[in-house]
This record gives sequence, C-alpha cells and structure tokens, in this order.
Amino acid sequence: MTLAERSAPDTTTWMVILAISLCHFLNDVMQSLLAALYPVLQQEFALSFWQIGMMTFAFQGTASLLQPVVGMVTDRRPMPYSLPIGMGASLFGLLMLASAESYMFLLAGAMLIGLGSAVFHPEASRVARLASGGRYGTAQSLFQVGGNFGTAAGPLLAAFIVVPLGRPSIAWFSVLALLGVLILWNVGQWYARYSQTARGARRAAGGPTLSRRRVIGAITVLALLVFSKNIYTASISSYYTFFLIERFGLTTQQSQLMLFLFLGAAAVGVIFGGPIGDRFGPLTVIWFSILGVLPFTLLLPHVDLFWTGVLSMLIGVILSSAFPAIVVFAQELVPGRVGLIAGIFFGFAFGMGGIAAAVLGVVADARGIAFVYQICAFLPLLGLLTVFLPRTREGRP
Repeated sequence: MTLAERSAPDTTTWMVILAISLCHFLNDVMQSLLAALYPVLQQEFALSFWQIGMMTFAFQGTASLLQPVVGMVTDRRPMPYSLPIGMGASLFGLLMLASAESYMFLLAGAMLIGLGSAVFHPEASRVARLASGGRYGTAQSLFQVGGNFGTAAGPLLAAFIVVPLGRPSIAWFSVLALLGVLILWNVGQWYARYSQTARGARRAAGGPTLSRRRVIGAITVLALLVFSKNIYTASISSYYTFFLIERFGLTTQQSQLMLFLFLGAAAVGVIFGGPIGDRFGPLTVIWFSILGVLPFTLLLPHVDLFWTGVLSMLIGVILSSAFPAIVVFAQELVPGRVGLIAGIFFGFAFGMGGIAAAVLGVVADARGIAFVYQICAFLPLLGLLTVFLPRTREGRP
C-alpha cells in the first residue's frame, strides 16, 4: 500500500509524517555538513572568518529570499512534486562542494543547498499539518525533529568521514539525496491526492478573531523571537568549533563531537516542545524557552570545558523547544497560509540568522571568537517581547 492509499487527512497519518520527517533529516544532514566542514575548508582554502560567514549567508540568504515566495505561491497552487525537485537541488550542491576548486564554487554549492531548503520546507510543513489530524504541535515536532537530528548528525559525519577521507568524500552523501528524492516522490503522490481537500479546508477556515493590525504585530513578535534564536544558533553552528579549538586546544574532531552535543540536545528539545504546546498552550512553551535559556547563555563564555558541554546541551534543549509552538501559533493566527508562515519562519528568520553569521564573522576577525559569545549571551532578552503576544489562543480559527 502506498502513502497515497492511506488514511484521509482528517485523521493523523503517521506514515506520511514520519516519511516527511525522515526527508527533513536527509535535507538537514546535507545542510549541516556545510557548517561542519568549515574547519576543513578554512585550512584547504585559507578562508577568513568573514568568508566563512559569507558562506553561511550564501546558504541561508538564498533560503531566506526564496522560501516566503515559494510559500505564497504554493498557498495558492500546491505543488506536491516540487518536494523531490528541491532535494535534487541539494544533491547538486553537495557535488559542487565536493569538487570545488575555488571559493566561488563553494559559494555556489552553498546557494544550491539553500535553494533545496527553500523549496522543501514550505511544502513539507504543509504536508505535516495536513497529515496531523489536528495534532498540529505534535506533527510539527515530529517534522522538525527530523531536521534537528539531521543537523546534529552533520558534525559526526564530518568528523568520522569527511575529515579523515578529505573533502571529495562529501560526494558520497549524494546517495542520501537520491533516497530523499524517492521518498518525496511517494509523499508527493499522497499529497496530490488530498491537495483538493487541503484547499477546501483552507477556504472553510475562518479568519482570525484578532484584528489585522494585531495579527501583523503578533507575527512580527514571533519572527523576532525566532530571529534571536537563530542568531544564537548560527553563532554555534558557524563558530563554536573555532571557539573550542581556540579556548581549550581541542582537535577538529573533538570540537565536532562537542558541536554534536549541542545539536543533539536541540533535537531533544524539539521532540518535547510540540506535545507540551498542544497540552499547555504555545505561549507557555515560548516563555520558558526564550527567557529560560538566558542564565545558561550568560555563563557559557566563562566556564571550563566540562561545563561548556553541559551548558551547551541545556541551551540546545531549552532554546529549541519553542520553535514548534511558535510555528503552530503563527499558523493559527493566519489560517490557510501554511506555506507563507513556513516561508517566514523556516526561511526569512533563518536567513536573518545567516546575515547575523556574516556580521559575527567580521566581529570575530576584529575582536576574537570569545567576544562573539559574550555578545550573543544577551540575545534571549528579546524573549521579553512575548508579553505583546495574545494572552490566550484568540487567534485560533
């Protein structure tokens, strides 16, 4: 039995959610390989921190510009078979990174991976919501945790495969992209069958009970919260390994394992964030996540290696738990615009994190890596903006 023959979208279709989560894992493995490779690329191409930041910007900036556009277009006209096409773009990006002979080709490979991400996330998020059967937070958590585990696996794969065998070994991961294309083709068949039902549900959903001005204000606050989270995450994914190497004298492989601790903990946080949001409401999770992480980010630049590992895991768990709740809260505020919301929160906010990574690279070149983390430690204070969000689930259709 194919995915397209399974249960209707008014019940939770676990096989579809798990399939899209697996593909999110594969997509984000390819993305995370890019950041995990920075120490290797720095040595091979003699890159500055500014150039490393520009690579992050090339990847996240591409996704930032295109994801909201893809989301708006697919809200009007769903494109089920765009999912395997997006995975194919990431495949070509990997091959370009593996064979690049100059910095410009590295940038082009990063942009292709960003393109694949831009196409994948809006439609994949829509599929997860369509298959949720009303368990929106749980479905978002399962969908997102695939990406978090993929992000966490990147440093391990880089440490044990790419670092010992060299940059050309990146091409082997194109097999993962081919697997993703096959799975997403099957998911696309399920989605195509029920796309009419999805459009009918969108038309049937009433508008939010809040005023347009209040909705725009709430979406802006949610975007700023994700922005602050993504700046901190970008500082970890792009520069944490360099911080550990400089401060504690770790090897590249050891620093990749430390990065894995943070990224793995972030995946755990996503697992719990959605179901807790379904049970206690998204605002509870948002308050706890954004502000609750502040003491640990303030301590991180000043502790020894052991406590650096412990604090990085706590930060990962707490900081990531809010994202499923934020996405679901935003989708409830703007019913029927799942693609646009996914484009804003998976694309635009992540792209802003890419811009921040480039800026932080300039700061690191000028003042040092340790200074970057002293600045970023105060980012969770933006969580105080949560006070401007609706106090109840007023925005639910």
